[in-house]
Amino acid sequence: MQLIFVTTMAKISTFFALIALITSVSALPSSQSVDVEPAELIKSRAADDSWMNSVISSHNTNRAAYGASAVTWNANLYPGALSWAQACKFQHSGGNYGENLYAASGSSNIMADGMKAWMSEASKYDYNNPGFSSATGHFTQVVWKATTQVACASANCPAGTIFPTLPATYLVCRYSPPGNVMGQFRQNVGRHV
Repeated sequence: MQLIFVTTMAKISTFFALIALITSVSALPSSQSVDVEPAELIKSRAADDSWMNSVISSHNTNRAAYGASAVTWNANLYPGALSWAQACKFQHSGGNYGENLYAASGSSNIMADGMKAWMSEASKYDYNNPGFSSATGHFTQVVWKATTQVACASANCPAGTIFPTLPATYLVCRYSPPGNVMGQFRQNVGRHV
């Protein structure tokens, strides 16, 4: 009888040790470094309803604040934006659409973080001398009145692609018709309402 109790106690001890191990592994802080697979192996954000709503909502909230009408999702722009994000090249692709890029390491909400960065450029825009500036080009594209459609995609990129030593989440947004057209800034970039 005593042998059975010891065996049972050993099993119970082993069980609780396993539970403690599982709990400690699953409770690791999110700042722990992790290996990142190559971009082509990473499942990138799909264009699901939640993602599309986040993209449209963040754009339309900011556009309304500058007197621009709402944009809609353009499913034709999405595959190219996704492909470019997965390529992990932090440079403009050079297509016939507007394009905003943003990258961060450790971002939990890449769309919100990207939009915040782009809209922070608004304070630098010179309404008395409207035109393109690399310091305000993301902002002016977001609020460009003639733009009616958008699609955004993101991908996880390994260290050494976007940032030299850190993995990154890379956001690519494409716009149609494109903004930042020379000679059209005065009528397309409204003041904050």
